[in-house]
Amino acid sequence: MASTRNRRFWNYPRRGKGLVQRWLPSWRIVLGAALTFAALGAGVFFAAWTSTAIPENLDDVDHQATTVYYANGKEIGTFSTVKREIVAYEDLPSHVGDAVVASENASFWEDPGVDVMGLARAMWTNLTTDSRQGGSTLTQQYVERYYLGQTTDIAGKAREAIISLKITREQPKELVLERYLNTIYFGRGAYGVQAAAQAYFDKDAADLTFSESAMLSGIIPAPVRYDPSENLDIATARWERSLNRMAAQGYITQAEADSAEFPEFVEKSSSGNSLGGQKGYIMEAVRKELLASGEFTKEDLESRGLQIHTTIKPKLQRNAAKIVRNMPEGANKNVRASLVSINPEDGAIWALYGGPDYLKQQMNTATDDVVQAGSTFKPFTLIGALEEGRQLTDRYDGNSPKIFPEADDGQDWTVNNFGGYDYGDQIDLVEATAHSVNTAYAELNIDVGPAKTADVAHRLGIGEGGENPVAANNSNVLGTASIFPRDLASAYATIAGGGFYVQPHVIKNVEHMDGTLRWEPDTSAQKRFERDVINAATYAMTQVVEEGSGRAALELTGPDGQRRPVAGKTGTAQNNRTAWFAGFTPQLATVVNLRQYKTVDLDAGIIKDTVQIDDFEPYGEITGSTWPADAWTDFMQVALEGKDVAEFPDYTPPRPTFSPSPTPSETTPQWVELPDDLIGMNINEATALLQGLGLDVATQATENEAEKGTVVNFYDPGGAVESGSTITLWVSTGAVEEQEQVAVPNVVGQPAGSAESQLNRVGLGAEVVQEPNNEIPRGQVIRTEPGAGSEVDPGTTVRIVVSTGPQPTQEPTQEPTSEPTQSPSPSSPPGNGNGNGNG
Repeated sequence: MASTRNRRFWNYPRRGKGLVQRWLPSWRIVLGAALTFAALGAGVFFAAWTSTAIPENLDDVDHQATTVYYANGKEIGTFSTVKREIVAYEDLPSHVGDAVVASENASFWEDPGVDVMGLARAMWTNLTTDSRQGGSTLTQQYVERYYLGQTTDIAGKAREAIISLKITREQPKELVLERYLNTIYFGRGAYGVQAAAQAYFDKDAADLTFSESAMLSGIIPAPVRYDPSENLDIATARWERSLNRMAAQGYITQAEADSAEFPEFVEKSSSGNSLGGQKGYIMEAVRKELLASGEFTKEDLESRGLQIHTTIKPKLQRNAAKIVRNMPEGANKNVRASLVSINPEDGAIWALYGGPDYLKQQMNTATDDVVQAGSTFKPFTLIGALEEGRQLTDRYDGNSPKIFPEADDGQDWTVNNFGGYDYGDQIDLVEATAHSVNTAYAELNIDVGPAKTADVAHRLGIGEGGENPVAANNSNVLGTASIFPRDLASAYATIAGGGFYVQPHVIKNVEHMDGTLRWEPDTSAQKRFERDVINAATYAMTQVVEEGSGRAALELTGPDGQRRPVAGKTGTAQNNRTAWFAGFTPQLATVVNLRQYKTVDLDAGIIKDTVQIDDFEPYGEITGSTWPADAWTDFMQVALEGKDVAEFPDYTPPRPTFSPSPTPSETTPQWVELPDDLIGMNINEATALLQGLGLDVATQATENEAEKGTVVNFYDPGGAVESGSTITLWVSTGAVEEQEQVAVPNVVGQPAGSAESQLNRVGLGAEVVQEPNNEIPRGQVIRTEPGAGSEVDPGTTVRIVVSTGPQPTQEPTQEPTSEPTQSPSPSSPPGNGNGNGNG
């Protein structure tokens, strides 16, 4: 019996085989190894499948840019560098998704989420050529962008594949495609097809054509390189490829593909920042207002896709920038301007100018920097006095200089009017306001108490948020407080609104992406002053325009050429460091400020230290009555374009019943009713009639179709006027094409600055000379040469003879700081005061 040999599992080298074959594995070994590896692979895959869950989506896939809009609905900018607006798949035309599927993943609708053959082809191409292919399906790209972020290693790609398989089992293909379309990057900062449609075609994705969709689908693999603004030839080739694939896969016909034209697209912006010019200032104002409301966080603004609608009117914002940009070339390069315009009805800010270009100057001079208020504070003292029972007919000492004992923290306080000009010791509050008489207002402030002025300023809106409170010192009436231009505009808007305060705001409302309201500011009006007090103060402020330093605003007209009623106040801080014109009509309040900085280093972001504003032509001295008043008038002419002329509430100034300090020479005032038929009269006839009634006459030349020399308008205060009052007549110069000569205005009795201003406005030059006169107060016009009514050629220089009074001019003991209506020539006496000065 033969013995049985033990057989070895590992039977190598095999006996009976050739030299090579004896070392090759048998079919049993091969089969066993294959089964073993298959089992191991299945086990690993099973373990990976069971241990891999679909993760939460990445935080930023839901981020949508918050967009800010002008009042007319035009976009200003966004708060996020990621431009995204999520749209539903069913809201898109079918060809949007079809183009992407055809270009990126033809088997999308049938594959399980992973294309094994595609991966194999990509691997082979990558190994055998210089070309690089990804092999990822549209589902895998979606997983990478929506759940995982960028993955490059083998483990990451394996996880991506498993999640893709699971996604296909658990999510409808339409949902996958929708999320893909909302997350894929198309270049130009646009994430998602809606942002891409806006960036490339300035339209919504719902309105894309199949040709536009094909172009966008071709961009996806290399958004920068394939941008048609960067490489039009490549972009065109990619577009043709997408069209042909769409036709091959039955989404469009071949005829449609062949006849399609490359779509017109928006050129890529050369600027990498959308905050240039005025946009940055508005965006920053919006950001600050929303964060200050306590209803929003920084994350809300940057990623919640809010729609913020502002109150800023782009036409007015551009106009404000244009007015400042066109400032005369002689202005110092360190001069900066601010302009704030507020609707008193609801507190909406229509324009907010704070600098020429946000990218060059981040500081908004309208909201971020404070400057002295100057005489713009005098109406606040007036309102306080009226609340305490004073009347506009109350009289105060307007002579200069005036010493108030121990009024400056125990020290004597010396106050000067501009140039030391005397207005007499019995001027009423209307005249004191019209001519911005420092001494009279200083006395009034001491009379009612400076705490009252501070209180009125706060109730009007100065320092409403607790910033920059107004000190209760005697000099606060002269505007020694430093304030934001925006706050001053708010204060004057409260006066324009009849004493009702509405918090100023640049935001109309905030909406969610679906249009539902998220937030809106409180625009309720708070009554802070009685109507009769505000009406009286408004009347006094109209006289600043009618008779004082705000005469530039007389040029503001309505649609039919009718002059618009204007109330306001000029102001100039000490040593002319800043100049203001704050004014309003019943519909709109606007503040213009001008200042000059000692240091302006835009590269270092440094703007500081105001200094005296350097003179520039055509103004001899920069005060509130010069460029600020002119700029205010130019802006308001555009802002109120097309709006009806609105009148201030009816107000009849009270007639004085006594004089506080009567003199033996005084007599009971006589009252005169104005004739009803002045309009249409010849100027000579009207002048004779008024002078026969005991009234003085001043004239304003105005361009009009009426015959030259005809009265076309006159200042009617309503009711009787006191004998000796000055009545202003507007006299036609005839139509422009017929005007050959200019009539010299009647400026007798007016301050020199006002007279020079009138002559300049009608195209005449002025030469001021002085002579003593026992009848005409110092600084007022005795006569003109040639006389009033004389017809002269445009550009003629008219001599203005100004009284030096019966006594030599008293030199002021302190540097004057008020301002004239217009800058006098070196030889002229001071005009009517209008600054602060002696804080």
